Amino acid sequence: MSLDTTLRLLAKASGLTAADLAAAIPRAGVATVKSWMAGDKLPGRDQLNALARALGVPAGALLSELASTFDPARTRGEHDLLAAYRALNTRQQGALLEVARGMAGHAARRKR
Repeated sequence: MSLDTTLRLLAKASGLTAADLAAAIPRAGVATVKSWMAGDKLPGRDQLNALARALGVPAGALLSELASTFDPARTRGEHDLLAAYRALNTRQQGALLEVARGMAGHAARRKR
């Protein structure tokens, strides 16, 4: 999940507005927080840490999507598959996982 989406979801779940978050973050006004939530800008390190504290999550959780894109072991296909999976609804995700697990089990049995 992108940083802006994560921020919007966590703010909503916490009942916090952009103004509430701006009040908790040094050198960040409401317009700045709104631009982070819209994906137009990224917070700096100190601002990210303050955001995480205000939202009650570890700072790394806010950047997990960004960090996952730097995983050298993940292939382009894996990135594409993950993006496609995230675009599905919960029922579709479950069905896709069932198919993938079945295919993985079949492939493992063939290798024996």
